[in-house]
Amino acid sequence: MNTANVIRPQPGPQEAFLATSADIAIYGGAAFGGKSFALLLEATRHTDNKKFGAVIFRRTTKMIRAEGGLWDTAEELFPQLEAASNISGLFWTFPSGAKVTFAHLEHEKNKLDWQGSQVAMLGFDELTHFTASQFWYLMSRNRSGSGVSGYIRATTNPDPDSWVADLIGWWIDQNTGYAIQERSGVVRWFVRYRNELIWADSREELKEQFPALDPKSLTFIASSYKDNKIGMEKDPTYMSSLDALPQVERERLKMGNWKIKPAAGDYFKESFFEIVEREPENLQWVRYWDRAATEPSASNPDPDYTAGVKVGKDRETGLYYVVHVARDRKSPAGVLRLIKGTAQADGIACTVGLELDPASAGKSEGDMYVRELAGFDVRLVPPQGSKEVRARPASAAAENGRIKLVKSAWNKAFIDELENFPKGAHDDQVDGLSGAINWLESNNVYPAAGETVGTKADVKAAFAVKRQSRLLH
Repeated sequence: MNTANVIRPQPGPQEAFLATSADIAIYGGAAFGGKSFALLLEATRHTDNKKFGAVIFRRTTKMIRAEGGLWDTAEELFPQLEAASNISGLFWTFPSGAKVTFAHLEHEKNKLDWQGSQVAMLGFDELTHFTASQFWYLMSRNRSGSGVSGYIRATTNPDPDSWVADLIGWWIDQNTGYAIQERSGVVRWFVRYRNELIWADSREELKEQFPALDPKSLTFIASSYKDNKIGMEKDPTYMSSLDALPQVERERLKMGNWKIKPAAGDYFKESFFEIVEREPENLQWVRYWDRAATEPSASNPDPDYTAGVKVGKDRETGLYYVVHVARDRKSPAGVLRLIKGTAQADGIACTVGLELDPASAGKSEGDMYVRELAGFDVRLVPPQGSKEVRARPASAAAENGRIKLVKSAWNKAFIDELENFPKGAHDDQVDGLSGAINWLESNNVYPAAGETVGTKADVKAAFAVKRQSRLLH
């Protein structure tokens, strides 16, 4: 093996992450801080040891293989250490025989796939994507006969509703939601007693209180885009992508805010929308339907609506024009008549977008709509992510003044619902707008910018500490 290759983290939080002696280190709190690269770099620390094995988890295999994701980043780093890849098995073997494996925990039960395993280093990329029970169960597999004491390394972005937010609460200002800088990298100790975590500033303090228990150490190391100078040089426009996010997501991903949550008005405000007398000519059209199939009754006086939002995009200016909203509460047969009649009124130049359950029942229903709407451009779209996730592009476009409303009687109800999202009683028109914007931009969507440092030459130039150095154990 060519031992002349040297690697080093960037100064600051990335270096602190690789230098900490904590049993568990959680790194991040904002986007583009070089987190994934640091996690992969840590996995190479003990690869001179033929018995060493590391496993790095993402929630799904698709996330591992995503463009610019973990596997792509590993392909920039690991070959410099003469590691050989097995893409079908998602693992790398180093000249000593040491192995780094990528794996998923898509379902809760997948944690049991690791029964009987011994893994010296456990890595979790985007820890908030995993459940607490997955994390703590895998911790029981964190041992090995390699001579390397078991340890855990994880990266994360903020999620105020996650178990991770509670776990690292001491490191976060509970009033502002931002990391307390002087606590970043400070190691604390805990034991689990009667199913609760008991914390202390030292191992000795816990051993005195709970002599039968073995304390574990944990630290949280905050980072942000400002710490990833190499990444910023490679993609200086990435900040504009973060700045274009709605307020809540911008606070989380750019500023590292662990407390901010969506509230009415966070996604849409009336001031975002200019009302115009009419739309321009030659727009690209879609009417996107969020369907419900329940009429009001004594037991359910306020059911969801079926809402179809018609949006046109001006290809020259990139502006969107919402020209009509069809909205009613009907039985399944009534919903079909509403959608079919509206399509006939819109004409064949307007695509019909239908959000449908991807399960078998949804497929049968979709086939029925395609038959009933023969002659129209019908697109069946399975929902992707939560309602809030799907609303982000529309929210960002609205905040930047790119969505115009054509003056009509439906304007007030439309704006009222948008302003109350996601806390309002209904979100059918929001879903219709989100679906229409996402459909119109479906050919313009690229994966999120990764956290790779750059080419192999860039990595060699940027890293200068010998890989044999032992900063940790």
